[in-house]
Amino acid sequence: MSAGYEVAVRAEATLGEGPTWDAATGRLIWLDILGMRLHTYDPATGRRTVRTTEQHVGAAKPRVGGGLVLNLRDGVGLLGPDGGFGWLHHEPVPGRRANDAAVAPDGSLWAGTMRYDEAAGGGTLTRLTGAGTVETVLPGVTVSNGTGWSPDGRLMYYVDTPTRRVDVFDHDAGRVANRRPLVEIEEGAGHPDGLTVDADGCVWVALWDGAAVRRYTPAGTLDRVIELPTPRTTACAFGGTGLSDLYITTARVGLSSPHPLSGSVLVVPGAGKGLPQMAFAG
Repeated sequence: MSAGYEVAVRAEATLGEGPTWDAATGRLIWLDILGMRLHTYDPATGRRTVRTTEQHVGAAKPRVGGGLVLNLRDGVGLLGPDGGFGWLHHEPVPGRRANDAAVAPDGSLWAGTMRYDEAAGGGTLTRLTGAGTVETVLPGVTVSNGTGWSPDGRLMYYVDTPTRRVDVFDHDAGRVANRRPLVEIEEGAGHPDGLTVDADGCVWVALWDGAAVRRYTPAGTLDRVIELPTPRTTACAFGGTGLSDLYITTARVGLSSPHPLSGSVLVVPGAGKGLPQMAFAG
């Protein structure tokens, strides 16, 4: 089953990623990782902003009280409402950069990394709190990507892209256990990238080189496919009034003849019902 899409933001992002709905401002936050750009988009007015970052930026999430937490090449930083910046955790590793990140139900940030050369086992998934606690949850990851939680917070979904799987863990108080596959993406359908979880507990996953976003039930059954013209679909998130619109980021990196919309943000109005995005408690 496919659904129609619209163009929310026409752009040529090298590696568009990380769509996040900021309920406090009514804006979509999204990134160009390799272009070092932090974007916002207000669908009510059409207003857009762009801010240059000094490093490759993998994720940007709202903070309680305003500002953003940024998953950057050399660690995790805090951007204040006034634009001031400070490191929460500074850990430069040569050849490694930040990738996707997500805020858990308890307000902690789960930040992923990967090597630029995508060497096996060169990345991590790390949990950080506003108090400065840092814990590596998953070492030996290759391309840390989509992370999300079930509506009751008892399950965590996770993608390490080269595995071709969306995995699920039991989750309790910031701890995960009992990792097992939820779904495996079949050969030729692309690789799983970013994901989001909806109010029904279903998992929506963007498919890199798959030109689609798929929705899977909590049992791992495929029940919806949104086909897109852009082959490198990177991530998705619900936003807008009632959290009913699905925003989808795309990339043009590595494409010799990219589609004209590659690098744009697409939207599927009325696609479903999302969960409110947690703000980082720090």
